[in-house]
Amino acid sequence: MRVFGIDIIKGSVRSKSRRPMYALVRMDEGEIVGEGEVTGFRLFRILSEERPDILAVDSLQEIAVDQHDLYTFLQALPPSVRLVQVTGGERKESLGKVASRFNISFNRFDPFDEARTIARVAGLGAGAEVIAFENTSEIIVSRHRSPGKGGWSQNRYVRKIHGSVQQKAREIEMALVAAGLRYRKKETRAFGGNSRVAFIVHALRDQIPVTTYRGADVQVRISGKRLERIMFRALSGKPRYLIVGIDPGTTTAIAALDLDGNLLYLASSRQMGMSDVIEAIYRVGKPLVIASDVHEMPFSVEKIRRAFNGIAYSPRQDMSVEIKHELTAPFPYQNDHERDALAAAMEAFRSYRNKFQNLIRRVPPGNDLDEVRAGIVRGQSLEQVLSDMKGRPTRPVVEAPKMEIDARIDERIRVLDGTVKRLKVIIKDLQEEIQKKDHEIIRLQGRVQKIRSQQDLSFRRDAEIVKRDAIIASLKKRIRREERNSEKLRKRMKKIRAHDTIGPGEQDVRLKLLPSLTREGMRSLSEELGIKEGDLIYVHRIDVWGKNAARELAGSGIGGLVARLPRSAQFDPQLEAIFRDASVPLLSAEVAGVMMKAGTATAERDKLDTAIRTWEEEQRAYEREKKTLLVEEIYREYRTERGKEMKKVG
Repeated sequence: MRVFGIDIIKGSVRSKSRRPMYALVRMDEGEIVGEGEVTGFRLFRILSEERPDILAVDSLQEIAVDQHDLYTFLQALPPSVRLVQVTGGERKESLGKVASRFNISFNRFDPFDEARTIARVAGLGAGAEVIAFENTSEIIVSRHRSPGKGGWSQNRYVRKIHGSVQQKAREIEMALVAAGLRYRKKETRAFGGNSRVAFIVHALRDQIPVTTYRGADVQVRISGKRLERIMFRALSGKPRYLIVGIDPGTTTAIAALDLDGNLLYLASSRQMGMSDVIEAIYRVGKPLVIASDVHEMPFSVEKIRRAFNGIAYSPRQDMSVEIKHELTAPFPYQNDHERDALAAAMEAFRSYRNKFQNLIRRVPPGNDLDEVRAGIVRGQSLEQVLSDMKGRPTRPVVEAPKMEIDARIDERIRVLDGTVKRLKVIIKDLQEEIQKKDHEIIRLQGRVQKIRSQQDLSFRRDAEIVKRDAIIASLKKRIRREERNSEKLRKRMKKIRAHDTIGPGEQDVRLKLLPSLTREGMRSLSEELGIKEGDLIYVHRIDVWGKNAARELAGSGIGGLVARLPRSAQFDPQLEAIFRDASVPLLSAEVAGVMMKAGTATAERDKLDTAIRTWEEEQRAYEREKKTLLVEEIYREYRTERGKEMKKVG
């Protein structure tokens, strides 16, 4: 097995200016075959070329800033290379503690020495493999160049690219079928072939018989399906050895220590039976020593010890409460039962502690200290333990003496053999049933996928229909509004044409009828007939008028305003001044000879002309008087200013 160990010499993955430099140590079958200093880019080149079994680090923070960066790093690794964090997974330990488990010492200030230690402990099975992808991979076959705008040969060029994508996808599909892998394919049709083909393969990346490829027209990209969170899997599957203390009774308590005396598990319960105790201990590790706090080991504890084939430990005499308090002082516990179980485990560890300390000096580096300690506790010699770990027996195997088995034991063995055979048949049937269920699940998943696709299509169609209906309703509303506007304009044009075409006699002049000299009246006339330059306008009532409306009407350039006044009444001086200033005739209906007939106002041409000439003469007199007043005002101001100056001189 080839293992690469790395450790940062300088720089950091978080720095943009100082990229990390790594100390790289290559180890093959337990022997170091090379060392060097590499950058991150050079490290990936070496991994792609040599493809080791394991890339070991002591901390993921040395290769990735965050989880997203770690996914990118793992995606870039060759599929066959496993990333291992030797300091553990979710619960990390220091590198020194991991190395001490194998009796290895190193200089923590030397990056190359740390890299050597990382590689060695990873080769010995320490640490946890980093798992970031599911057992599903994705193969994307797509174009490697864009068709662009093109020219005369654009169609032939596009057909060539899409045909190459289709051909490469067929080759990959044949390779997947030959490898017996289950997959799903999704094609994107295009002119001349496919523009993109995606394969969802139910296998890990290293099991896929296809590699990443980049050609002139086609590219193939292989990626794993990401897990929701990074997971860790122990590199070595063997459980940790434990020293377990048990306090039986109405309330059962369990305390589990590792062979270094660290507390791993402590619990108590009234509802805990023997099977629950065995299951709880099995989840923590493999019991090596089962201990109790009394000299005569209770029968229930003895049964648990036999279930695990562990070493029994009981004190020479029942432990006193003072000793229990002394042993359990560094640890928190909830009740006396947990205290008694923890005291039993601590007393057993204390009896073996000196022996464990002596082994550290005698065991060569690179051996698992827990395995050595377990062998010593079981009564083996150090040489025999080391020999067994290396696979070499220390002495010839002596044939075991033959033992006669009585009839009852023989009958028991026969019954158990029959039970084993029946269980094998049941297991086979269950495996066949599981296989059928798997096929049924695959069929139902395909059916569900088809139904979901149909539902998605229906949902998209319904959404599109709703969107189109909303657009149609908006356009209909707009059309109705425009139709009302058109109808209003049509009526207005009809009235204007009727006013312009149906003229009075030769001796009459038609006037536009203004309802009132207000903003509302002007708006009504403007919308109905319009107000143009030179129009003669007739207003039936002048007792109510608006100043702003009068100024706006006088400034619009009309030919004159004719208004009906009460008998022996005159125009309002303010109103007359507005029209005088704008030089727009303001005439009385009686003087102009206005008559109303069928909602139409007409004036006798002779009277109207005479009234306009009379108004123009008055206008000239008004302007002369206005100029005279202006000159007199100027003269008075001059005399006043001149008098002030003469007084200053005098």
